[in-house]
Amino acid sequence: MAKAKYVLAVDQGTTGTHVSILDDKLRVVGSSYREFTQYFPKPGWVEHDLEEIWASVEQCVRLALKDAGLAGKDLAAVGITNQRETSGLWMRDGGKPLSHAIVWQDRRTSEHCAKLRQQGEEARVRQTTGLVLDPYFSGTKLSWMLEHVKGARKRAEKGEVCFGTVDTWLVYKMTGGQSHVTDVSNASRTLLMDVNRLAWDDGMRTLFGAPAACLPEIRGSAESYGTTRGMKSLPDGIPISGMAGDQQAALFGQACFNPGESKCTYGTGAFLLMNTGETPVYSKAGLLTTVAWKINGKTAYALEGSSFIAGAAVQWLRDGLKVIKKAGDVEPLAASVKESGDVVFVPALAGLGAPHWRPEARGLFAGIDRSTTVAHLARAALEGVAMQIHDLAEAMRRDSGREIPSFKVDGGASANNLMMQFQADVLGTEVVRPQNLQTTSLGAAFLAGLGAGVWSGTDAIRRAWKVGKVFKPKMKPEVRERYLTKWRRAVERA
Repeated sequence: MAKAKYVLAVDQGTTGTHVSILDDKLRVVGSSYREFTQYFPKPGWVEHDLEEIWASVEQCVRLALKDAGLAGKDLAAVGITNQRETSGLWMRDGGKPLSHAIVWQDRRTSEHCAKLRQQGEEARVRQTTGLVLDPYFSGTKLSWMLEHVKGARKRAEKGEVCFGTVDTWLVYKMTGGQSHVTDVSNASRTLLMDVNRLAWDDGMRTLFGAPAACLPEIRGSAESYGTTRGMKSLPDGIPISGMAGDQQAALFGQACFNPGESKCTYGTGAFLLMNTGETPVYSKAGLLTTVAWKINGKTAYALEGSSFIAGAAVQWLRDGLKVIKKAGDVEPLAASVKESGDVVFVPALAGLGAPHWRPEARGLFAGIDRSTTVAHLARAALEGVAMQIHDLAEAMRRDSGREIPSFKVDGGASANNLMMQFQADVLGTEVVRPQNLQTTSLGAAFLAGLGAGVWSGTDAIRRAWKVGKVFKPKMKPEVRERYLTKWRRAVERA
């Protein structure tokens, strides 16, 4: 019998790092997860320590190997998927970060984006990059760091500093500083890449003041980026051969290989993506045009809608309001009341993303009266997340001209049965949850396996993908309309 081949997937997320080891049948044989610190130095600011992220990766790799009963030499390849727009600067020689990384949720560059919109730059930015002018993306984060971190601009212009999103940082660290690269899916989130040419755009670099010398090389999503070197948790020489932003990796892991196939990932935020094929589709409804992946020279594009707060709403109930002790408590608490009554929650804790794009919006509970309990608040919070996804799905239907016959879901918060049933009800569409909710890791592992030759094509992942549970819509039309009406009113006030 042939020896099994193992692929390690690093899923570096907003609140924690998850490492999985999969065999060549795409079965998870070992895993580990660790949270790390969230820094909030000012209202609207969110930061991460890049060194702390790296330490969490090293720890999780070691623990996942132990869980699987494997040694590092047993691995055929490493894949990386990551929180996307989070951006940092570090010294090219030695890798010391110049400052904390600025997280995708951070809103400190709202005024910069507003100024560029007032100058009439929105249309040019959208046409070139497929994105909108919003602090969510990396371009204005880089501008801010170059202006506010001491010595950063001068060093960047000399090429002494590396800029990158988290994928770039991890490959740099894994290869012992030998590789400064990103893949097309992550580069397409920076406001700096031409979405058609898949190359850094001089006009966008000028607009955001980004020196070419600090930018990583743009590569495909399943190819060799280098080999491990100097890691504590892995031996030297293991190929790093798959890379994609977390949402694109989840689209791949959900086997959405054909145009029109869609998924929604419920993580810290919630992200709806639809595969649109080899040609970018530009949105008229505030959605994003993004690169899904590039494999063997062929590029797949996607339409994307982003809701900045999903699982983070539950974390806020736990850590901020102290309504629950652990995240798993929210479903039984919400289910203890039959409905949310008049209570509505708009989860604009980091502004509103597509299709609204209102960075100034803030979270809102509406409809509270003397009868309101913490259970009503918990239920409204879950419903608010689902209502945001409803708005995204409606925008995607209009833009693509396609119906969404079934709605594939994944991510930690998709395990919440109450929220998934409500999602099916307000969408009027079946919600399909796979057996393996870690489709982001699955996508990263499969890309790495493709890049290293473990698999020759996508048939293996189609065979591995299995339905776990289907939620069918049950809500009466008049009840659904009542929910939509009170939601729209609350969004206007947020």
